[in-house]
Amino acid sequence: MGGFRELVTVLLVSALLVSVRARFIVEKGSISVVSPDHLRGGHDGAIANFGVPDYGGTMMGIVAYPGKGSNGCEKFDGDKSFASSPSRPVVLLLDRGDCYFALKVWHGQEAGAAAVLVADNIDEPLITMDTPEESSDAEGYIEKIRIPSALINRSFGESLKKAVEKNQEVLIKIDWTESMPHPDSRVEYELWTNSNDECGIRCDEQMNFVKNFKGHAQILERMGYTLFTPHYITWYCPEAFLLSKQCKSQCINHGRYCAPDPEQDFGEGYEGKDVVIENLRQLCVHRVANESGRSWVWWDFVTDFHIRCSMKKKKYSKECGEDVIKSLGLPLEKILKCMGDPDADVDNEVLKNEQERQIGRGSRGDVTILPTLVINNVQYRGKLERSSVLKAVCAGFEESTEPPICLSGDIETNECLERNGGCWQDTKSNITACKDTFRGRVCQCPVVNGVQYSGDGYTNCEAVGPARCTVDNGGCWSGTRDRQTFSACSESEIKGCHCPEGFRGDGYHCEDINECKEGLACQCDGCTCKNTWGGYDCKCRGDLLYIKEQDTCIGRNSSRFGWFLTFIILAGFAGVGVAGYIFYKYRLRSYMDSEIMAIMSQYMPLDNQQNEAQPLRQGQV
Repeated sequence: MGGFRELVTVLLVSALLVSVRARFIVEKGSISVVSPDHLRGGHDGAIANFGVPDYGGTMMGIVAYPGKGSNGCEKFDGDKSFASSPSRPVVLLLDRGDCYFALKVWHGQEAGAAAVLVADNIDEPLITMDTPEESSDAEGYIEKIRIPSALINRSFGESLKKAVEKNQEVLIKIDWTESMPHPDSRVEYELWTNSNDECGIRCDEQMNFVKNFKGHAQILERMGYTLFTPHYITWYCPEAFLLSKQCKSQCINHGRYCAPDPEQDFGEGYEGKDVVIENLRQLCVHRVANESGRSWVWWDFVTDFHIRCSMKKKKYSKECGEDVIKSLGLPLEKILKCMGDPDADVDNEVLKNEQERQIGRGSRGDVTILPTLVINNVQYRGKLERSSVLKAVCAGFEESTEPPICLSGDIETNECLERNGGCWQDTKSNITACKDTFRGRVCQCPVVNGVQYSGDGYTNCEAVGPARCTVDNGGCWSGTRDRQTFSACSESEIKGCHCPEGFRGDGYHCEDINECKEGLACQCDGCTCKNTWGGYDCKCRGDLLYIKEQDTCIGRNSSRFGWFLTFIILAGFAGVGVAGYIFYKYRLRSYMDSEIMAIMSQYMPLDNQQNEAQPLRQGQV
C-alpha cells in the first residue's frame, strides 16, 4: 500500500512539474462595507469550494460576530441564533482555526446565517477553503451546505470584529457579478472528470451531477448557447519506473498515460490502465459525436455507461462500452480509430492534449482534483449540483443574451424521438423504455395498462405480474390450430414463460411433442396411438375402453357392471332416506296428536266427564 501511494505521489508531482507556470488560482468575490462610514471600501473574499456561491448576484447583510464560540467549531446555543430574513440577511463572521472550514459554515447555516465569512488568523495571500477528507464528514454535512461563504484576510476581519463589538451596525454587500466572466453570448465550459466509479465520495458527486445536469447541458448545446468539452486527468510514469509492475499495470503507451489502481490493490480487481482506456474511449466518443454534429450525446454515453458498465457490478469492460456506443448510434469504427493502439510505444494524440491542458493558462489554474468545472476559463467554486451550476453557467452570458432556460426552471427535451434514445423498444406493441424528463432521457422499463415491465431499460424489458399475459401474451409463445389455443404465459406466475403440457421449448418458442413417436403415451398392449397438436389420441383394440391415467384398456362390460353396482348402491341410499323420512314423519305426527289431546282435555271436557260431574253441581245449587 505504501508503494502505491509513493508511485501515485511520483506520478502526480511529475505531471505538475511539466510546466514552471503550474499554479492554483484563487477565485474571488467582492465584499464592500456600506456602513459605518469609516469602514467603507472594497475588499476581496476567496470563494469557498463548497456551498452555493450566488454567481451573477449580490447580497446585502448585517455582520454578526458571536461573543462565544467565535471559531464556529461547535453548534451555537439556541434555535437560529443568527436568524436571517429576506429583508435583513445575517452574514456571520467567524475565526479561522481549530476545525474544518466546511464545519464552521455548516454550524453557521444551522444557526440561521445567510452567508459566512471566515477571517484568516495570519497575514498571508487568500486561499480557497476546500472540503475535508471523506472520512471526516460522518454526518454528511458538506452536501447539505447551501449558503455561500468566503475567506477574508486578517486585517479586514479584525476591523469588522472591532466595529461589531462596539455595537455598531455593520452593513456589507457581497458581490459575485464579476466572479464569472461574461464576455459574449456563448458560454464555454469544461468538466474534468473520470470514468472510475470506485473512488468514493468524489466519484459519486461527479456522476450524480452528470445525470442531473444532462438535460440542461444538452438543450444548451443543441441550441448553440454553450460549447462543452469533457476532460480527463492522466499522469505519466517516470522513466526509472517504466519496467515496474506498478507502471505496467497502471499505464498505457509504455508509461506515457497512467491512472491509479481503482481498488488501490495491485493484486485484484481492475487496473489503472483499464481506467485510462475507458477515459480515452469517452474522450473519443465526444470527439466523434462532435464531428457528426451531436456533441451532446457524450452526456448520454457517460450516464448509460455508469449504469450499465459499473465497476461495482463487475461490468466495467471494453465490450460493455462498445454496446453502449452501438445503442446510441455512434460509429464504432471511428471511435476505435480515434483511440489508437494503447500498447504502441508512441504518443496518443488525444491523451497528450489532455496532459497539456491540465496545466493552467491565463486566468485558469492547474487542474489537480476531480471533479473540476471550468466556466469561461475560470474554475467554478461551490457545490457541484444541477441548479447551482446552471446559475453559474447563466452568469457567464453577456447581459441580456441569456437563453430562456436561464430565465425559467422549466425544461423539456425530446430525445426519445431520435433512435428511441438508445433504449429498449417493442415495435410490435409500440412499448418503449425511453422516458423524457427535465434531466434528459432515461431508459426505464414502463408500466403499460397496469402491467409492470422489468429489466435494465437498455437491452431488455419483460412484463411481470398477474396481468402480464394480457399484453402481447407476456412476450411468450402462443399458437392456435384447429380452434385450439395454447400459451406459454401463465397468470399464476409473475414472470417467465413455460411451454404448456404437450409442448417442448424455452417458453418463447414451443414445439408440439409427438408422444406416440417418443413412446411417452399409449404403451398398453394392443393400443394404437395417433399424435394431435398439443396431445394425442389412444384407441384400444376390440371393444375395450382406454383409461388415460393408467395407460391401460379395460372391458366395457366391466364398466357396465360398475354402473349397475353404482346404481344399486345409490338406490339403497335413496331407500334408506325415504324410510327414515316416513318413520320420522309418523313419529312426529303421533307425538303432536298426543300433545294436542292433552291440551284440549284441560279446556274442553269429554261428554262422559260432563255426565259424571252434573250431580255434584246440582246439590250445590
